[in-house]
Amino acid sequence: MHAWESIQKTLNHIEENLGEEIEIDTLAGIAGLSPFYYQRLFTRLVKTSVRDYIKLRRLAKSTVMLRSRENRIIDIALNYGFGSHVTYTRAFTKTYGITPSQYRSNRISLQNFEKPDLLLSYLVINEGVPLISDGLVLEMNRKFLDEPIDFLGVIGYYAFRSGKMLGEKTGVDMVGDIWRRFYKEFSNIPRLPEGRQIGVSFKGDAPEGYSSYFIGTEIKKEETDHNFIRWQLPSREYVVCGFESENKDQTVANMGKAMRYTRFWLKKHGLTADGFFPEMYYKSKSDIVYTELWIPFKKRG
Repeated sequence: MHAWESIQKTLNHIEENLGEEIEIDTLAGIAGLSPFYYQRLFTRLVKTSVRDYIKLRRLAKSTVMLRSRENRIIDIALNYGFGSHVTYTRAFTKTYGITPSQYRSNRISLQNFEKPDLLLSYLVINEGVPLISDGLVLEMNRKFLDEPIDFLGVIGYYAFRSGKMLGEKTGVDMVGDIWRRFYKEFSNIPRLPEGRQIGVSFKGDAPEGYSSYFIGTEIKKEETDHNFIRWQLPSREYVVCGFESENKDQTVANMGKAMRYTRFWLKKHGLTADGFFPEMYYKSKSDIVYTELWIPFKKRG
């Protein structure tokens, strides 16, 4: 068994027992390692300590219960092993920058530390070959875009931390606020009926420590509307990572996994992302959400 497989077994155990007492010795036994070496290996692969990871996953799960006012905050705290309202509120505020009550009252989107799928950091797939892992099916392909695609929408900024991707960081989700602003304006944007939607991160004119984030819907090339921002996906070659999600909530977790795998896949092929990071969302008549990451690339070095 590979080292990452041993750690993945314990990640699965943690996820299934977040409401129970979880001992380091138990996890080390599942991994077949000494407690000392288990904790060192866990921190190396998951990029946080075992105890901090358990706390972050409990907080992430607790946000689901917080959405319902029928659940008292003290009950949520005890359900996820925090011992008291005060302990839970302190941990929640340190992690997200707001209190549980503020989250419940203001419908704020949060970024959570998601359960990792360590396989995605070790297995290189060929182009056009689906990879199935932990409920995610993704496929990598290179594609040359012959004609640019035009979009109209809105733009905003979000705090940027180098090296951290979706699912690896916590706090208030500033990108979620931009998406809400986009959907408030959506009916006013002239658009193609079956057009795609895009979210794209790039530096732009964002202040230091932030990135720009544009969200738009596909339009005809001749379409204009000065009430909205125009952005164009340029004609060039891309690495396209496509994946499906069962619903919009799952899309967020899968997006983080797809981003991390794309970064790994590019590195293994001697490539690196080149300047902007588009996410393409396709219209669907069912709950299934099909998404693609279109990554412009260049050779490393």
